[in-house]
Amino acid sequence: MGSGVFPTILMALLGLVRGTLVSSASACTAGTFVSLSLSNIEITSFNVTAAYKYSASANSFDGTGGVGVISASTGTTASTVDICLIAMTYTHPGQNDVINTYIGLPLDASDWNSRFLMEGGGGWLAGGESEILSPVLSGYSSSSTDGGHNTSSLATDWGLTSEGNTNWPTLWDFASVAIVEAAVLGKMATEIYFGSAPKYSYWNGCSTGGRQGHMMAQQHPELFDGMVSGAPAINWDKFIPSQFWGPFMAQLLDVQPPSCVLDAFTDAAIGACDLLDGVKDGLIAYPGQCFFQASSLVGQMVNCSNPDENTTITTEMAQLVAAMWEGPRSTEGHFEWYGFDHDSDLTAILNTTCTSVHNCTMTPFGIADDWVKVFLARNSTFNTETLTHPDYDRLFRQSMDQYASVIGTENPDLTNMKLAGTKMIAWHGMQDQLIPTNGSVDYYQRVMEFDTDAESYYRFFLAPGVKHCGGGDGFDPSDTVFGTLRAWVENGTVPDSLEATAKAVGDSKKSATRTAYLCPYPKVFTYTGGNPNQPSSFSCI
Repeated sequence: MGSGVFPTILMALLGLVRGTLVSSASACTAGTFVSLSLSNIEITSFNVTAAYKYSASANSFDGTGGVGVISASTGTTASTVDICLIAMTYTHPGQNDVINTYIGLPLDASDWNSRFLMEGGGGWLAGGESEILSPVLSGYSSSSTDGGHNTSSLATDWGLTSEGNTNWPTLWDFASVAIVEAAVLGKMATEIYFGSAPKYSYWNGCSTGGRQGHMMAQQHPELFDGMVSGAPAINWDKFIPSQFWGPFMAQLLDVQPPSCVLDAFTDAAIGACDLLDGVKDGLIAYPGQCFFQASSLVGQMVNCSNPDENTTITTEMAQLVAAMWEGPRSTEGHFEWYGFDHDSDLTAILNTTCTSVHNCTMTPFGIADDWVKVFLARNSTFNTETLTHPDYDRLFRQSMDQYASVIGTENPDLTNMKLAGTKMIAWHGMQDQLIPTNGSVDYYQRVMEFDTDAESYYRFFLAPGVKHCGGGDGFDPSDTVFGTLRAWVENGTVPDSLEATAKAVGDSKKSATRTAYLCPYPKVFTYTGGNPNQPSSFSCI
């Protein structure tokens, strides 16, 4: 991708594009948006539709197909929306890419809340039409993009131009270029349609969406006033090959444990470490303090229900689990990346299916498998079962060497974000089963080392007992974090805590919840005594 692309985009944001921006418009027609373009793209299709009672539910993306689980920023329950919908397809001349970008505007200007909101993608999905609907339902203008490949495309369809050759333009589109362009185009369309620029602009995403938010923070923070980035898929060049560590070790140890065995290790670790935080609630709340040894379960009988058999934990099973908790290490024992917390669900990465407890088949997590085959081996039929430990180390180094600058998204220098006055709240569930939580901790620590004043614009929260982007029995802030960000941006209310909801302790019906307030890292969310269902029983220490 040429070095002149991003300056061109910023010029476009200032209106230095083909044609002249109109000051106002009342018609949702193609003629209204004749000036909507960028000087570095060639539009091949442009459609504008005034859609009444447009179905949001029929076009919703549930986020379960990849690394990301998308959570709406708005909490709206409406199922239809009156929308001015812009769908455009374009290419960067000479790069043979095809990008679809979608822009949504409240059809009636009186429904616009004077704000712009983009929601992030998940897994290999950069975004799409679905991601603009929830914001528009709640009065925001919005935009999104497919990042150069559609939702039905496999990585093998777009990741290679041919066997042995990475499709660099399309990977750049997915990683950053198309996302930035969608933001610029969406804000331009907003000003064209409503006659004024958004008063505030926001980003909200988790996983891939969290990585996209950090990419904006590092490269183009001036496009947003505030950003939420949950379970961010940053350090992509390291954590994605680390996702393959579990399947690789399973192959190396010649063991494919059924899910019930993996669950037994997780349950035992929670049982051993639950009280470290002073309250027995099924959560491990103190980060980095659980040192439960997987080897202590060797020889234990496990009663399985699917399949309905008993099995005994072996040394190899314990070695596999210990390796997944520790994280990838080189042949010489050197640190490569972080492992999963002891209370994380290990079944998501290994994904074993069994006809009996002794006859299981492992299906590695899809994105990690794609990364090894398509982007590292550059061979869509590559047999990962032949990898040796030196092979794994070589591929890990290759991932960092060749892809860190493209999609690593790990630059701790947020000077431009600070100068722009942009605010970010990042958060990560401590039971994340797909992205190791300590990768986000590592990044935040490096940010603080670079700028000791970073907490004035960048706050990071750990969420005990919360899975990837939400869920689990722990303290989940996903319903409140966006409102907290808005209060910080618009009212100057500094987020010294983050409201979160968890399963109540001792509830026989298993439906009651409790509320508490999470702590900005490095403060630790700590039980200080009293009723664990009351927020006053917890402090930030």
